[in-house]
Amino acid sequence: MEAKRMFGILLLVFLLATGFNEVAPAKEVKKAESLSTGVDDQTGIAVTIYNVNLGLVKDQRNIKLQKGMGELRFMDVASQIIPTSVHIKSLVNPDSFQVLEQNYEYDLLNPQKLMDKYVGKDVKLCYKNPYTEREEIVTATLLSNNGGPIFKIGDEITFGHPGRIIFPGVPENLIPKPTLLWLLENSLISLQKVEASYLTNGINWRADYVVTLNERDDRADLSGWVTIDNRSGTTYGNARIKLVAGDVNRVKDEVEYKKGMMRMAEVAAKPAPQFKEEEFFEYHIYTLQRPATIKDNQTKQISLVNADNISVKKELVYYGAQYYYRSSYGEKISNQKIGVFVEIANRKEDNLGIPLPKGTVRVYKKDNEGSLQFVGEDSIDHTPKDEKVRVKLGDAFDVVGSRKQTDWKKIAYDTYEAAFEISLRNHKKENVVVKVIEPIPGDWTMLNASHKHEKTEAFTAEFAIPVPKDKEVKLTYRVRMRF
Repeated sequence: MEAKRMFGILLLVFLLATGFNEVAPAKEVKKAESLSTGVDDQTGIAVTIYNVNLGLVKDQRNIKLQKGMGELRFMDVASQIIPTSVHIKSLVNPDSFQVLEQNYEYDLLNPQKLMDKYVGKDVKLCYKNPYTEREEIVTATLLSNNGGPIFKIGDEITFGHPGRIIFPGVPENLIPKPTLLWLLENSLISLQKVEASYLTNGINWRADYVVTLNERDDRADLSGWVTIDNRSGTTYGNARIKLVAGDVNRVKDEVEYKKGMMRMAEVAAKPAPQFKEEEFFEYHIYTLQRPATIKDNQTKQISLVNADNISVKKELVYYGAQYYYRSSYGEKISNQKIGVFVEIANRKEDNLGIPLPKGTVRVYKKDNEGSLQFVGEDSIDHTPKDEKVRVKLGDAFDVVGSRKQTDWKKIAYDTYEAAFEISLRNHKKENVVVKVIEPIPGDWTMLNASHKHEKTEAFTAEFAIPVPKDKEVKLTYRVRMRF
């Protein structure tokens, strides 16, 4: 008894020394309050569009955040958002809140998912009684939704019920629109202005150009249009729009590896440019000088450039070959098409001289009745100022050529001689000049030629051959090659 008494005294002394009075109950963790923000809170939006099917969105909103920890549901974002690119910051005080968690909810509400969420739960079926012609409502349990809904009504199982399904509500884990969800720690009591920025797929832009040639094909008018195609899953209202032209590198994942509207108008005065162009990093950026709305699933065109009376040069080009062309039956053919090209000098002195984004150039010319006719199109790459834009329109109809090899001999172990004859025939009503481009392999020397040539590249000889109307001109040359 004495030992037990002493043990009790020692235990009491120990508890008093450690400040223990009684076991405190565990505090209940308070769930963070949730606040939603939509497009109604939006104070500004800016979209930078890259011509690689990518957009950078900066969405600014005024939000009254609670002090402390809370959830912020940021709705009305693009459905093709890249979740890992999302960033949010305070424009009032960058240190006023901290992001603890970030989530992207994309389990969007649709009939199939709504049915799936209600499997095992009660719904109502509303149908019209064919005898009374009155609508009747019955309660049913949705047993399955595989290939079609299966219901239990009372003690019976049925499928293919004609009634429409009435759901009591939307499940919590289904949302009507893509939503960003943040868990924030906020210290600012007053109204908070935040900016969420993210990258999204599904928005792209391209450039389209219209060139109208004059009667002599030495001058032209050029107009350029920007075509924006928005398939990102949201609308950008009254947005500040910027376009980036350049070859922006993007990382592609394994999934990505596997898987015209034109306007022409005659105007009395040249309109002011709508885009301001400037250099940006190793690209060029074009800023629209007014806000514009880009709706979801909309294609929008905006004027980019207008230039009148620019200098152009038309060329007829005949390419030689290092091998024989053959027909589909294997027969040798010597006749080759003569290509028609238009070259535009992108220079200020030629009324142009601005960086031209890559796109499609469509060329038109008036016929004898004054009607504008389409004569060809080609794609161009990004073209800086003071460079040339070269557009192939097609092949000549009335100017034809043929090519044949007239001699071949071996001079030494590694030295050969060859002779060629190229016939050019002009059936047009005016004289033309045909540029003949001949590929010559190895270390070569022109022994003789009927026309003057230029060695434009190591393995290329070029001839400029005047061909009078309704005449035939033959180009002959002999070359010695060592290889």
